[in-house]
Amino acid sequence: MKVLSYYENQRVKLGVKIEDGIIDVQAVSERTGIAAPKTVLEVIEGGNEALQALTEIIASSDKKLNEETIQYAPAIPNAGKVICVGANYRKHAIESGLAIPEEPIYFAKYANSLSGHREEIPVPKMAKQVDYEVELVAVIGKPARNVSVENALDYVFGYAVGNDLSVRELQFRSHQWLYGKAIDGFAPLGPYIVTADEVPNPKNLNLKCWVNGELRQNSNTEDMIFTTAQLISDLSQIMTLQPGDVIYTGTPEGVIMGMEEKNWLKPGDEIVCEIDGLGSLMNKLKKED
Repeated sequence: MKVLSYYENQRVKLGVKIEDGIIDVQAVSERTGIAAPKTVLEVIEGGNEALQALTEIIASSDKKLNEETIQYAPAIPNAGKVICVGANYRKHAIESGLAIPEEPIYFAKYANSLSGHREEIPVPKMAKQVDYEVELVAVIGKPARNVSVENALDYVFGYAVGNDLSVRELQFRSHQWLYGKAIDGFAPLGPYIVTADEVPNPKNLNLKCWVNGELRQNSNTEDMIFTTAQLISDLSQIMTLQPGDVIYTGTPEGVIMGMEEKNWLKPGDEIVCEIDGLGSLMNKLKKED
């Protein structure tokens, strides 16, 4: 199942993506009397019961929204934790001049960084070296503490496409990367979250990124240094991962930082990130007001 968040009259609503459009869950619920969750977080927290209610909603829906006309919100706009992993693909670490990590490198973004599919993202006036990073994002489905690698994927609700936008000169002004990462809108997430049952092997997914129609990144999650399961297990040793937390699992090679000629992103550029089975996430950059 593909669940998503979208705006209607400045309110965030829950939608379900099906083949011929988007289902307005609230509208169907009110028409039919089927008790259904109202947000993506309620779907995640509701588990199988919530997914069953959405299955009934899908079966009872007689009207679809046009996917091209809705205004997407971040797939989960109220994520409690936005955890990111750096240098987690071998070829990306090499192109960036970084040593292959022996342990995962973590940094944080926050809810202010989340943005939705087709949203225009303002570039800070002080930013010069703006870069893209297509990433597989894991969305936690139930509390996870001290879980094993073998069981870690049982705690995943679903997966989404992410773009860990970065400002490189701000990222590397200190050993802590946050200042060049946790920028307003710099964590696009979507268009939707695909439930884990539709992603049987997150260790073998193709990832691609285009800038203004030019293919820049083209790789596979098999190049990850630390798998999604290893990351979840490792994080759970020191914190309780909660339903709705998101983990950006790292980017493959092909970023601007690794190129000899560095033509950094600028306002007006269009970035499209795509992962097998998870859809395409498109954003444009704009000047900050």
